[in-house]
Amino acid sequence: MAVREVLIFPDTRLKEISAEVDPSDPELAGILQDLTDTLEASPGCTGVAAPQLGIAKRVILIDAARARKPNENHGRMFLINPVIESCSGSATAREGCLSVPDLTANVTRAEQITVDYVDAHGIVGQLNASLFEARLIQHEIDHLDGFLFIDRVTCLKTDVFRRKRYDT
Repeated sequence: MAVREVLIFPDTRLKEISAEVDPSDPELAGILQDLTDTLEASPGCTGVAAPQLGIAKRVILIDAARARKPNENHGRMFLINPVIESCSGSATAREGCLSVPDLTANVTRAEQITVDYVDAHGIVGQLNASLFEARLIQHEIDHLDGFLFIDRVTCLKTDVFRRKRYDT
């Protein structure tokens, strides 16, 4: 399909709650391809959610391996209609987002999660994720529920940072 334009905050579509997807929907293949193409065209990006492309459907693509975290991931995965079934632990780390390109922030999230989902082939699965991959999944699922990482910040004054830009 195509690389899609990523919606940028404060676009109000980023605050919408996404609809569940029928895994047999013929439009799903196009959404998956657009997510793939957009992720590939975004250096350093480890995940993208359909709502970021203006598609209010519960579909995300994650690839923690792009962050060079070889022991902390299951590779590239589509998660359709993901639901976090359990979580434990807590850790704060810096996050950024394609939809909020000028900021990063310290965000506290669960360290371990269990997620139920449907994969790209319509097969129901369950994933146990930890550390960076757990953070990535939580970040992308937030997009499905109309949340951005800046909505999770405890203190705007001390936890939000302007992203540094380097001229080449």
